[in-house]
Amino acid sequence: MTKPIALIYRFKLLPFSETFIQNQAESLEAFEARYVGLRSISGITTNPDRTTIINSNHSFPSKLREQRFKLLGQTSKIKFKPTLIHAHFANDGAIVLPFANRLKIPLIVTCHGFDVLHRSTGRKGISQRLYEHRLPELHHKAKQFIAVSDFLRRKMLDRGYPEHKIIRHYIGIDIQKFAPRLDIKREPIVLFTGRLAETKGCEHLIRAMADIQRILPEVKLVVIGDGVLRSHLETIAKQMLRNYEFLGAQPAEVVQTWMAKSRIFCVPSVVGSCGDTETFGMVFAEAQAMGLPVVSFACGGIPEAVAHEKTGLLATMGDRKQLTEHLLTLLRNTDLWEQFSHQGIHHIRQNFNLTTQTKKLETIYHNTLAQTRPDFDSAQSSIFVG
Repeated sequence: MTKPIALIYRFKLLPFSETFIQNQAESLEAFEARYVGLRSISGITTNPDRTTIINSNHSFPSKLREQRFKLLGQTSKIKFKPTLIHAHFANDGAIVLPFANRLKIPLIVTCHGFDVLHRSTGRKGISQRLYEHRLPELHHKAKQFIAVSDFLRRKMLDRGYPEHKIIRHYIGIDIQKFAPRLDIKREPIVLFTGRLAETKGCEHLIRAMADIQRILPEVKLVVIGDGVLRSHLETIAKQMLRNYEFLGAQPAEVVQTWMAKSRIFCVPSVVGSCGDTETFGMVFAEAQAMGLPVVSFACGGIPEAVAHEKTGLLATMGDRKQLTEHLLTLLRNTDLWEQFSHQGIHHIRQNFNLTTQTKKLETIYHNTLAQTRPDFDSAQSSIFVG
């Protein structure tokens, strides 16, 4: 029997930082995942046989196809009819809404945080303007909104999302991929991975590491990621630290290797000036799944991912002294580190197993389809969409 098609929509397919989208889609069992994006990007490669790029080469005809899709929901490139559309990020949900309306199929939108919390400043592009214009219609016509944490769900309610349409659902971690590596020896490394942007709090970590290295000079800071603050952060590190390395953006396999050899994972996220903050933090869960204890600020949805005093230590947001003390505690106390490491692995396997969480997602799919089409039949035929 042919599986129903869940069309996974993202503006750009697919940044290295969004492996969680591919991991979730590829773990679907009752549905076939196919991908559609307006543009491709150098990053994660999705299955080309199941991927459609609307603006594939940035030629004038391709740009027209992108505009027709954005404005009217029209495309001749998708030659099948999906059963549902699952868009990641609310702004992407607003862009794909006319397409869902044209096909008369349910739209499910996962909100990740930036899309809900960010207060846009400066000049706005057409996609941002469309998003703001269509947001009331999106609230009305989307069948389900998925919040990646309880923290984000509360923020969505504050911003007018309809309560009866919001469900909290954790995406989950591939515990086969993110697992302890006994072949790699731990080293005195504090690891940061993430965008080098205000909300990730890397400057707090650099300044805390200056105090750490005066006491434990062998401890090294490794920073993986890129962003607008990289030059600024490297300048501060050069002035304050004696043992550090900036590696830039790296593929998932390289990040996993550093997680396996590091002693502590620390991304001390904060609330940014534009309202952004960490709404869950998949990378915190990935680190714990590999037996890597976490030190961070208790900010946003991080306490939902990290169990304070069981799998890591969380400082009050902005309290750099407390952050430094927590780092020193786990660097010095081997027994506590071992305890947190083992409990972290169990915590993720028990609460954030990708297989279990994806089955819950498929239940959301089925329930949404049953509410939309009581006669839902999983057998789907290929239909040309003009």
